Amino acid sequence: MDSESLITDYLRVGLAFDRLEEGFVDAFTGDPRLRAESVNSPAPDPSELARRIRGLCADVTASDLPKQRRAFVAAHLDAMECSARRFAGEEIGFVDEVRHYFDVDIALGDPEDYRRAHTALSEVLGGSGDLAERYATHRASDEIPGDRVADCVAAFSSALRERVRASHPLPDTEIVEFEVVTDKPWSGFNYYLGDFRSRVAINVDLTQHMASLPHLIAHEAYPGHHTEHCRKEEILVAGGQREQSIFLVNTPQCLMAEGLADHALQSAIGPDWGLWAQEIYADLGLRFDGDRAQRISRATGGLLGVRQDAALLLHDRGADHDTVAEYLQTWLLASQPRARQMLRFLSSPLWRAYITTYVEGYRLLGTWLDADADGPSGPGRSARFGRLLDEPLTPAALRAELAQ
Repeated sequence: MDSESLITDYLRVGLAFDRLEEGFVDAFTGDPRLRAESVNSPAPDPSELARRIRGLCADVTASDLPKQRRAFVAAHLDAMECSARRFAGEEIGFVDEVRHYFDVDIALGDPEDYRRAHTALSEVLGGSGDLAERYATHRASDEIPGDRVADCVAAFSSALRERVRASHPLPDTEIVEFEVVTDKPWSGFNYYLGDFRSRVAINVDLTQHMASLPHLIAHEAYPGHHTEHCRKEEILVAGGQREQSIFLVNTPQCLMAEGLADHALQSAIGPDWGLWAQEIYADLGLRFDGDRAQRISRATGGLLGVRQDAALLLHDRGADHDTVAEYLQTWLLASQPRARQMLRFLSSPLWRAYITTYVEGYRLLGTWLDADADGPSGPGRSARFGRLLDEPLTPAALRAELAQ
């Protein structure tokens, strides 16, 4: 099979998953005739789809695709084959499922690490008494008034867009439109529409906080998901790498994208993001202690693995929802409503494994970004972040570079 036909078949099997679970295809900017063909065809049989994918894997191995593209397509076919088997009703252990989807191994975290993070957070918060109550009081003081969220979103989007376009040029026609939504299991979502356009939905069922909003805008837009989609469409898709025109849930692509987006604010602004945000909030008439926010963020960074632990407890260890909610309240210091909202995400058939993209994606990409860099905001780290935006990298590719 020639490489162009192979990639067309790759796109066809990817699009077929949206007939099994709407939303599995996160974005598709390729030939609209392929999308129409998928929509107008009968829903695929998952077992037959798995068989087709295994055949494509063999074709990729024997193809004349360049090495980097061959590795990318092969990794994503492996993830899709696992999804097809699950849709067919095959029992797959959760740890193995995550390995196939995201090419990483996961394990429960160490409670001692979480205890140390609690100690660090307690020192930053000050005062005495129950830590969860003190943290809840702090978060309440950090809430953005509902009637000011739109102003804050506009201000941070504009500031980040200007900063990012100076270092990672984007087409003049690119644009992000923000909208508020409700009744979703996530806090924010980027819908990439193609032609350098995104719609970013912000879930107002969840209170927006001053410390987290800059991260959310950077994550979803500049220099996170929107910027990555634009750069890859302009550089890779336009350059003939049509496999980059589709973005599928539960693939290594997701781990790379979420890890990139979670490092987006620091990559754009640097470690003093809080002081930068403080100035923007001041212009809006809002009081925000940027230095304290940075110190709290460093302390709570030690709790990164708690949400992945919750997924393991739920799907690998057979814990019930009450036990997992209690775990989240104990170690993540989450309120009961917040813990239940997290459980909604962790229980979704489509999203149940997705939390790993944030946890292991942040860890792997952070290690890689810091390798051979000249400081947390130096040009070396910025150049490496640019590679994440522009190249079809995979977890295996990053590990190989780190090993060297």
